[in-house]
Amino acid sequence: MNTRTQRGAARPATGPMRALVVHGPGDLRIDERDRPVPGTGEVLLAMEWGGICGSDIAYWKKGASGTASLAHPLVLGHEVAGRIAALGDGVTGLREGQSVTVHPARVVGDGVLPERIAGRTNLHPHVRYFGSAAFEPHTDGGFSEYRTVPAAQIRPLPDGVDTEQGALAEPLAVALHAVGRVPELRGRTVLVNGCGPIGSLVVAAARYRGAGRVIAADLAASSLDVARAMGADEIRDLSAGDGLPADTDVVFEASGAPAALGPVLRATARGGTLVQVGNLPGTAAAAVLGDLVTREITWIGSYRFVDEIDDALRALADGLDVTPLITHRFPLERAEEALAVAADVRSGSSKVMLRLTGGA
Repeated sequence: MNTRTQRGAARPATGPMRALVVHGPGDLRIDERDRPVPGTGEVLLAMEWGGICGSDIAYWKKGASGTASLAHPLVLGHEVAGRIAALGDGVTGLREGQSVTVHPARVVGDGVLPERIAGRTNLHPHVRYFGSAAFEPHTDGGFSEYRTVPAAQIRPLPDGVDTEQGALAEPLAVALHAVGRVPELRGRTVLVNGCGPIGSLVVAAARYRGAGRVIAADLAASSLDVARAMGADEIRDLSAGDGLPADTDVVFEASGAPAALGPVLRATARGGTLVQVGNLPGTAAAAVLGDLVTREITWIGSYRFVDEIDDALRALADGLDVTPLITHRFPLERAEEALAVAADVRSGSSKVMLRLTGGA
């Protein structure tokens, strides 16, 4: 890779830029902001593509995502990629014009964790994440025409991986982390319940990690079509009366619906493993859990990722194809329409992409 140190590099002309900002529940605007200038150790990205995630929709609809609530306006977006427009002082190993994606998490503080979770930075209690209102001031995301990013969070895209695919390295990393929570998948039968974007990426990740057979289940036929395109051997249309398979070695629950817990526990083989990928509500919810005990099931949580974004980029370079996941593309000026499509189960959408500037 062509690398160089750039000190005092020429900066792109300053001026306004557009950013997709949520101001409160139902209040989404394309605001004009000053174009940022990279400081020491930072790069300036000309953003090209962003993928809409459930948290973006939650901030737009409810003004909150999980336990994080808006206290002031927030730029959305954590699934992003673009090209380096300028390097700040002291940045090495990167070059202007380079196609990159972003690791959206930054640990606050010294990053020291208890020995039992050493290295698992996704479990650190204080992590700033692109497009998150978890802290004040909030951490703006990348749905803007330009964004400065610490160089340590930049990940160059491999040859042959464009910025649209690169924007999906983040959700693919979530799926690879979930799959990695099971020590060995090679040759095993896998069920993925819930085939939204993350579930469908879990299908692809399980296939990439050598699963012997992958079964996908969902209530929406359009989601199952995507899951099949992402590598599922068999689909179960729950809305059409199909049931979940019995005695499955490894189950990934990606719907996040408490009502699904009883059926997926029953679908898990005695002594099998259930990985909880879908976010469950933070409030009390009824669920049938008896099989967890009587079938001696290992129930594992999976939260975001550590460094699996690097694995995701290797997988993309190896030919893992994420393009079947993309069902819609919108320019930034139609962002509210894009979020509405992503939020509407009747739209048949899976991953909805925003073109932020120039494109790939």
